[in-house]
Amino acid sequence: MAKSAGQKLKLLYIIKLLTENTDENHPVSTADIIAYLESNGIHSERKSIYDDMEKLCDFGYDIIQVQSRLGGGYYMAGREFELAELKLLVDAVQSSRFITTRKSRSLIKKLERMAGKYDAGKLQRQVYVAGRIKTENESIYYNIDNIHRAIQENRQIEFQYLDWNLKKELVPRVGGRKQVSPWALIWREENYYLAAYDGVDGIMKHYRVDKMGQMKVLKEEREGLEQFSKLDPAVYTNQTFGMFSGTEETVTLQFPNRLVGVVLDRFGRESDIRPMTDRVFRVRVKVAVSGQFFGWLAGIGREAVVVSPAEVKEQYAEWLKNIVTTMKLTDGLRN
Repeated sequence: MAKSAGQKLKLLYIIKLLTENTDENHPVSTADIIAYLESNGIHSERKSIYDDMEKLCDFGYDIIQVQSRLGGGYYMAGREFELAELKLLVDAVQSSRFITTRKSRSLIKKLERMAGKYDAGKLQRQVYVAGRIKTENESIYYNIDNIHRAIQENRQIEFQYLDWNLKKELVPRVGGRKQVSPWALIWREENYYLAAYDGVDGIMKHYRVDKMGQMKVLKEEREGLEQFSKLDPAVYTNQTFGMFSGTEETVTLQFPNRLVGVVLDRFGRESDIRPMTDRVFRVRVKVAVSGQFFGWLAGIGREAVVVSPAEVKEQYAEWLKNIVTTMKLTDGLRN
C-alpha cells in the first residue's frame, strides 16, 4: 500500500480497531495501535496517534483514554447501539418466522461486529426457539424492498403466488400470476402481508409476502386509491382472523369478565365493551366471518358466546356441528 494512500486510510483503520476490539475492560495501548497500523501498511509514530485521537474526538467519537501504571490506552466508549439494544435486535431476528435461517445467521453476525468481539458472545447466548418454523423464501427481503419502491413511485407490481406441496416445496399456484396495486405492508401473526388493490376484481386483497415469487415493479400507475382510503389497516388486521377473508359483519359477543384482556388483545383497546352483569360483558365488533373466526371462538370454549346477528350464530352452530359429524365419520372409517 502506497504511503500516501495508507495515510488517507489511517483514521478509518483506527476507528475499525477501536470499534471491533475495545471496550471499557479492554483498551488498546498506543503501541498496539502503531503495530496494528503497521500490519496494514501504514507507518505511524506515537505523537501522530495523539493527534489522531484528538481529531476523532473533535469529530464526535466517544473515545476514552485510560491512564495506568501499565501504560493505559484507548477504548471506544459510545457506540451507535448499546449492548441491550443489540440483544433486542438479535432476539427479534432469531424469533422471526419470515427471516430464513441463513439470513438470520448473516444478520446476527453483522450485529455482533457492531458490539465488538468482547461482547459478541453475549449476543450468541440469546433467544433459542426450538423447532421454530422459518420461511425458505430467500427473495422475501427483495420483495419487501420492491413493494416499498412501488408504493413510493406509485407503480403496480406483478408476481407469481406460491403454494406448499406435499414435498414441502414452494411451487407456483395454478393461475397464480398476479398484477396488483400495492398500498400497505401489514405485520400480522409473525408474517408480512401486502394489502393491494386487484383491478380485475375491483377490490382490496391481501397476500403473504413470503409466498410471492418472481416479483417485478411495473410502469403502470397504481389503482384503487378510493378503496384504500376507506381501509384502516389497524382495524382491518383486528377483524380479519389469521388474515383469512370472509363476509364482514358487525357481531355482538359475550365473555366472562376475566377474559377482557384476551378480547382487547384481539380487537384493540377501542373496542365497544359493555358490562352486562358483575360476571360477563359484551363487545360489539366488525369481523370477517370465516372458519378462522369460528376457530378462535371455539378455542375459548363455552364461555365465548355469539349473541347476534342470528345468521352468524347459526353459521357458528353449523360449523361446530360439521366438525363433530366429520369426527364421527372418521371414527367409522377406522372401525
